[in-house]
Order: sequence, then structure tokens, then C-alpha cells
Amino acid sequence: MTTNPFFSPSPLPYELPPFAEIRDEHYLPAFERGLAEQLEEVAAVSGSQEPPTFENTIVALERSGALLRRVRNVFFNQSSADTNPVVQELEAQLNPRLAAHSDAIHLDAGLFARVASLHDDRAELGLDAESLRLLERYHTTFLRAGAQLSPEDQQRLRELNGELATAATSFQQNVFDDTRDAALVLDGPEELAGLSDDAVSAAAENGRARGHDGKYVISLKNFSNQTELASLDDREVRERLLERSLGRGAKGNGKLAVRMATLRAERAALLGYDSHAAYVVADQTALTTEAVTGMLHRLVPPAVAMAEREAAALAAVSDTGPIQAWDWAYRSQQVRKERYAFDAAVMRPYFEADRVLHDGVFFAATQVYGLRFAERTDLIGYHPDVRVFEVSEEDGTPLGLYLADLFARGSKRGGAWMNALVGQSGLFGTRPVVVNNLNIAKPAPGEPALLTFAEVNTLFHEFGHALHGLFSDVRYPFFAGTAVPRDFVEYPSQVNEMWALRPEVLANYAKHHETGEPLPAELIERMAEADAFGQGFRTVEYLGAALLDWAWHTIGAGSEPGDAQAFEAAALEAAGIAVPAIPPRYRSTYFSHVFSNGYSAGYYSYIWSEVLDADTVDWFEENGGMRRANGDTFRRELLSKGGSVDSLTTYRNFRGREPRIEPLLVRRGLLPG
Repeated sequence: MTTNPFFSPSPLPYELPPFAEIRDEHYLPAFERGLAEQLEEVAAVSGSQEPPTFENTIVALERSGALLRRVRNVFFNQSSADTNPVVQELEAQLNPRLAAHSDAIHLDAGLFARVASLHDDRAELGLDAESLRLLERYHTTFLRAGAQLSPEDQQRLRELNGELATAATSFQQNVFDDTRDAALVLDGPEELAGLSDDAVSAAAENGRARGHDGKYVISLKNFSNQTELASLDDREVRERLLERSLGRGAKGNGKLAVRMATLRAERAALLGYDSHAAYVVADQTALTTEAVTGMLHRLVPPAVAMAEREAAALAAVSDTGPIQAWDWAYRSQQVRKERYAFDAAVMRPYFEADRVLHDGVFFAATQVYGLRFAERTDLIGYHPDVRVFEVSEEDGTPLGLYLADLFARGSKRGGAWMNALVGQSGLFGTRPVVVNNLNIAKPAPGEPALLTFAEVNTLFHEFGHALHGLFSDVRYPFFAGTAVPRDFVEYPSQVNEMWALRPEVLANYAKHHETGEPLPAELIERMAEADAFGQGFRTVEYLGAALLDWAWHTIGAGSEPGDAQAFEAAALEAAGIAVPAIPPRYRSTYFSHVFSNGYSAGYYSYIWSEVLDADTVDWFEENGGMRRANGDTFRRELLSKGGSVDSLTTYRNFRGREPRIEPLLVRRGLLPG
């Protein structure tokens, strides 16, 4: 039998995982050994007879679990980006074991005693700022994990964590299966009337790839309102597509959502909090549920009023009676065409994926930060679609690797995200290896991959997360890259979206894929005007999901949510955001962000972070826009810090003051500019 490739650090550049050697059968033995090794390392710290020091306790804990980190990073990237039945079964087995493993460390009384002793004496230890913060964060992490609970309460906590881990895995796998199975299969191209030729071709290729030769398949994205709804002329097809989208998870995820919400509420009470939301935000930049509730409810009335004005405009162009949810996007396109002479479909030929990546995303990073990118065809990704790029500083100093995995496939979950395969760390001498995943429809062989502007924006957004990982400059892995509060992590990625429409960037990548002609300036102007029309819809759609998450996670221990669908309807009504023609961006039964992907009581973070983002865009403009000096300042003061400095402190150091919400309100049309 060949040696397990996880058992030693990768010999490849930047310790890129050796994907050519990794097989499914390697995962479980690597996890088994990795779990055992870390428990041995932790036991040596906990049981040490030496007095606790920062080095023999905190640094020793940072050094522990190297094998487990290696296999975990690769496995959970694969479980999201290229899963299969073996990986799914392993995930179901491993998640409760990993939860128990975390409990075994954080509920170790001897270990906590050493951490607490160091924390008590921290003022006398002479630690540098990053080391002091690491000690404080370890202490907080142990407390929030239940280190001071009674043995009986700790046992109940272990049970809760195990059941929640199992439920979260089941929820995610149900969403994955339902999203795959609910793809809309159509018999002929006439049912796709309204879609662009390349989109029809991609649907045919998707049909072939899914075993429906001669038919056309529209795969579902992870959110409610599918992008094709804006273009499909056939109203019955639109209705079928939206029904399939909204129906996902109905068989089992409603009960799972209820169960998880009640378990989380019980766990929060055990740890001394009124609700799971209170527990979560206490360790975020928001700090209190009142702060989040206040912001969300401040946005609801103007957003709903704007959506009602948009609905009136849609009714004026409708010939089918009242506007239904499956009509909204389609009729909105009609209004944009009539009012603003703008059709989003005419922009697609100017957004060829490879050019957007090289001449847009990479070009902007070069202009703002001086980065250089070179494709490494000698390095292999985890799937044939994955491309590997070496990233260097302007002077040629190596920085890290960037992997781009842009296309949708049946083995990939929906949405777009960034993962770190190798985290940056001065302690280990590692440089970052990060990957961006998107779900762009893969074209037929020989055809170009043409993007909507929303997909262009998503690529810039996700690359903002990648930059956060690539620019990490910390000593301890605990703080690397995007290891910041959940309601701060979206901020750098949202800032990076600003470059997508920057004139000098746009002129470099937005060129017709056949003629090379630049995108006409008047199209951009009309897009900006037309985009303002849809702000009511987008804000209501988002707030519906954020307030739904908030409703599930502000219940107290002992509450009985009852039927998930009824709870959802009541929550939206109570929040004043129940607009039947605008479904929430995610309904409860496929809201993977909050029931399986770490955003529970945290979906508010997108708009919370957008406050900082809009304020930062103003800063760039005030200081001359796309200038290296501006990029260097943003990188030095904020992107490089990871979690090594309090996040709002990094913002104040960068901006020179507290954040202001007014730029966000102006951006979304909720306040006059």
C-alpha cells in the first residue's frame, strides 16, 4: 500500500496538497491518526509538571494538530467542491467526531487551568501584542466552549454539540441532493426562449453531462430567485423553475431547522446567554442583539416602501394580472428596457470568463497592490477544472498560490466561496494557498464562458476573500487570513467589488469576445441607472433572509417553534418584511448558511459589513481612487492583520474614525445622496 499523502507535509511548492496522489481511502486513516496525534499533544501540555508558560502552553497548542489541519482543509474543500457518496458518508461520520474532539480539548480541566493561570498573570508576562491577543483569545475560546461549566452541564454540552454536528451535516446533504434533483429538465429550446444563445447551449451541455441527451437542463443556484427568471419568456416555465427552487429541503429540513434552533437555544442558556444570537454576537463586532436588531429594523420600512414603488412600475407593464414571484425579475427587465433602454443580456458577450479573471480581477490587484500572477500548469488541482496561479509581489517575492475553480458541476454545492488549503503562519513558515469556487454554467467544448455582470461581481467579491488570505502576515495560525469575526469577514470582499466598474479596470476586461470591441460607455451608464430600480427588491430579499435567521436564533431555551413553514411566515410578518412577490433570498429549508455553514445568527453580517465597505469606498475616492498608496495602506492596516488585532480597531486605524452608515443608505437608495 502506498504511503498516505497526508502523513507528512506536502513536498510541492507552498505545500500545495498533492492532489494527484490523494484518494478517498486516504481520508479516514489520516483523520484517525490526526485526531489521535493532537489529543496526545494536548495531553502532554495538560499533564505537564512544568509551570505553565506562554511557550509550553499556548504556543504548544498552536503547534498541535498539524496532520489534522492538513487533511481537514483538503477534505472539507472536496466535500463542498467535488463531493461523492464516499465523501458524503465520511462527512456524516466525521462531523460529530470532530465536535467531540473539540470538546475534549476545550473541556479539559487541567488544560484550562494552565490557560487561566497565564491569563491571570498576562500583564507580567512581557508578551508582544500579537502573543497577548492570542492568550486572551484562547482564554475566551475556552470560556465560550464551556470550560467553567459543571461536569453535568459539560456532559449535556457534549451531547448538544454532537447532535448539532450530525444535524448540520444532514441538512447540508439534503440541500445538495434536492438542489441536484430539482434541476429543471426541458424538452426543447423553445421553452428557453428569452435566454441568450450561449445560455441555451450551456443548458444543452448540462443536459448531456447529467445524462439527458437531447434535452436542456437548468441547474438551481443556492438562492431562491434563480437568475434565469429575468429572461425566460415562458411564464409557465418560470413558475416551474421558482417552485422547484422554493421547494428544496421540504421533506426533512423543516424538522431539522426546528430541532437545530431549539438545541442551539438550549446550548446558549447552558452557557449563560438569553439566546443563540446573544451568544454569537457577543464575540462579533456587533456585541449585542440590540445593535443588530436596531440596524435591521431601521432598514425595513424604506426598503419595503421602495419595493412597493417598484411593484407599481411592474404592474404597469404586466399583461397577466397581479405580479407573482416568478414574474418580478422578468417584468423588471421589461421596465429597465423601457425606462433606461437597458437589457442585461446584451452585456454578456463582453464578459468572457478568462478575460474577466486575467484582465479584470488580476489587473485590478496589480494596479492596487502590485501583485503578479503566473499560471502554474505544472501544479495540479483537485479537479480538472481547477487552475493554479502563483502570486508574487511586484519585486518577484513569492506570496502564495491562488486556485480558481469557476464552473458548476453536479458534485459541487451551490454558491460561491473561498477556502484556505494552507494557512499563512510565521510560526510554521507557511505561505497561503487559497481557492475560489464559483458556479458559472460550463459552456459546451469550444464555446466561450460568458458571464452576467452579477457573476463578474461575484468573482471580484470572492477574490476579495482570497486577497484577505493571501495578504495575511501573522505569526500564529489562529489569526491567519479570514480568521476574523463573522460580521467583519465579508467586508474586505465587498470592498474588492468596487474595482469591477472602475473605468480603467472595466476598459481592460470588458471587450466583446468575438470582435474585441470595448463595452460601450453608455451601456454602463444605463446599467447604473437601471440597477437603482432593483434596489428595493434586492434589499427586501436580503433582509427577509437576515431577519428569518434572526428569528430562528433569538428564541429562548424551551421555546417550541412548531412547524417550520408556519414559523417562517410568522417571523417575516412580524418583522414587516413579508412581501409575497419577493421570497427571502433563502427559505428555512435550504438556508445552508445558517443551518450548516457557520452563519447561524450571522447572516446580518453581509449588510453589517457593507456599512464598512461603503464607507471605505468613499475613503478610496477621497484619496484618489486606484492608487498604489491607497492599496498599500489598506493592505498594511487591515488586510494583513487577520485576527491578530481587534477588527474594529483595524478599521479605525485604517479609516481614522468610527464607521458611518450614511454611505450605505445612499448606495442602496434608502437615503438621498
